[in-house]
Amino acid sequence: MSDVKVVVRDNGPLLVTGPLTIEDAEGNIFDTAGKETVALCRCGASARRPFCDGAHNGCEFKAAERAS
Repeated sequence: MSDVKVVVRDNGPLLVTGPLTIEDAEGNIFDTAGKETVALCRCGASARRPFCDGAHNGCEFKAAERAS
C-alpha cells in the first residue's frame, strides 16, 4: 500500500502527495495524472476548485490549524 501525505499550509491549501483519486459528487474523476502533489483549495475563492489557484492570497483567507 502506498503512502499518502496531506500537509495543511498556513493560510493556504491542503497539499496532498501520493497516489490519489479525486471524485466529484456525481462520481466523475478529476484528472491528476502525472502529478505527484496536488493543492486543494480551502478558501473557496479558487476558479479551479477543488484545486488551488492561489486566490487565497487575495481574499484574506486565514487558517493555521495545529495537531494536538
